Amino acid sequence: MKSAVGNVLPSRVLRSLQKLGGDVATARRKRAFTVAMMAERTAVSRTTYLKVEKGDPSVSLGVYAMVLFVLGFEEVLGRVADPQSDQTGLVLDVERLPRRVRVRKKPAPAH
Repeated sequence: MKSAVGNVLPSRVLRSLQKLGGDVATARRKRAFTVAMMAERTAVSRTTYLKVEKGDPSVSLGVYAMVLFVLGFEEVLGRVADPQSDQTGLVLDVERLPRRVRVRKKPAPAH
């Protein structure tokens, strides 16, 4: 059964996955790894690994993560949604700041 995820993803996302796949293929060739070697090291079939190199959105994130690990890019995923790099989130944080800050008065002690 073919996944329908490719039918609903925005074209920009599909292009990004295809670029990632092409970059993975380039990194594999630079390291002189064969497709068979990558499939074995990532514990997937050759067919699944070749889907990664094509940027197929039906391949699980875990497989993409393992491929990146084998190629030496294990830290990349940890930075993908890093709050310190989230420009939109940082702008929203600033917009949510209160316009004024008031110090609350402490109630007088009861006698």
